[in-house]
Amino acid sequence: MSEEVKMPQMGESIAEGTIVKWLKQVGDSVKRDEPLFEISTDKVDAEIPAPSSGVLSEIKVAEGQTVAVNTVVAVINGGEAKPVAVPPKEEANPAEAKAAEPAPKAAPPSAPEAPPTAAPTTTAKPAPPTPQADAAEDAAPSKEDLRRTRSSPLVRKIAEEHGVDVSRIEGTGISGRVTKQDILSFIENKGTEKAAAPAIAAVSTAAAAPPRAPQALRPPAAAESEVGPAPYAEGDRVQIEPMSVMRRRIAERMVESRHISAHVTSFMEVDFTKTARLRDQMKGDFLERDGVKLTFMPFIIKAVIEGIKKWPIVNSSLWGDQIVYKQDVNIGVAVALDWGLIVPVIRGADEKSLLGIARAVNDLGERARTKQLKPDEVQGGTFTITNPGSFGGWAGTPIINQPQVAILGVGVIKKRPVVIDDAIAIRQIGVFGLSFDHRVIDGAVADQFLATIRDVIEAAEYTS
Repeated sequence: MSEEVKMPQMGESIAEGTIVKWLKQVGDSVKRDEPLFEISTDKVDAEIPAPSSGVLSEIKVAEGQTVAVNTVVAVINGGEAKPVAVPPKEEANPAEAKAAEPAPKAAPPSAPEAPPTAAPTTTAKPAPPTPQADAAEDAAPSKEDLRRTRSSPLVRKIAEEHGVDVSRIEGTGISGRVTKQDILSFIENKGTEKAAAPAIAAVSTAAAAPPRAPQALRPPAAAESEVGPAPYAEGDRVQIEPMSVMRRRIAERMVESRHISAHVTSFMEVDFTKTARLRDQMKGDFLERDGVKLTFMPFIIKAVIEGIKKWPIVNSSLWGDQIVYKQDVNIGVAVALDWGLIVPVIRGADEKSLLGIARAVNDLGERARTKQLKPDEVQGGTFTITNPGSFGGWAGTPIINQPQVAILGVGVIKKRPVVIDDAIAIRQIGVFGLSFDHRVIDGAVADQFLATIRDVIEAAEYTS
């Protein structure tokens, strides 16, 4: 009994998803709830678990393709894998035929690539295998066909734009599949050296067409007037990769925010010495008793909440010519990922204790990195904190997360020499950068908000 695997509905406002990576291949055994594939939407990247146990018998949507929700993307067979569904079976016959041939006419490297029409000239001697080999060749596609049909739409599009026959490329993927790196490498090397051997076995018309020099890649639907001229000259050594769904969405939102808000950034130094001592006293208990790692971020969130209580306009949005004051305090904390940036939201942060905030920060951050977040966990934020200091950044000028009106950038917290009462002292100092929408917030209010945060942290006075 088989079961269809569908593109999941990852939120009411999400209508489609992109297959980023298949974690299992055709013929692999899968267990219920085991990660099966990764998807990317305009909200989150996520790993999708298998709905049942069995064998992955068919993949209907290739990596890189975007499909509507509820589209069937794969089939799981509850029994054993069907031989015809496993690509390696297709490659067994050419290998057996080669072993049976006493003296192939073509050069040895290209013999497996020879077209089926050349096979009858060498199969007359070994009589028993001949019917099976002929039947297999009639039923199964050639290696070139497999490469062409099993390459992703992205690979085929790049090949079409550069006038390259995919069958000429020696694929490094499963069952000879041509990957994105394979075709980019082929184009960069202009089809020479490594690609020369497969070219011998290609059809004559493809072999006669020399690969063209790299050309400017543009978004399929965009004209040059929209994206501008290519940022490189012919002959330059470049590597071109399409933006991921997440990266495209980040780009759109950042440009959109710059167009919408009047960005201004204020900076303020903050002495974390007393808060650092308090953290040192508490972090052992938090880890041993509650299994929670205590960083500076929960203390910063607590201080921000006090600032919002005193200056509620920082927790607002602009709607036309009206200011919408948010009664809920939902703090977004930016998490840097290898493939982009995401901002999970701590809802009702003002109602949580320091321990509760620390738990939420750890949980959301971990699930963001393992692609386990749900769409509603990255929506509804009213104020955002980003932390360039985690990578050693002194300060930052972050871009506002629409429709919010402010975002706090936290610089690195480290020991520095400072002057206190005409004496030099070593203190734990950090720098806050508050980017705010000057349409709504004046510089004086922004600095007063920063001062409130600073005072809470420097006094290490946090409400429970």
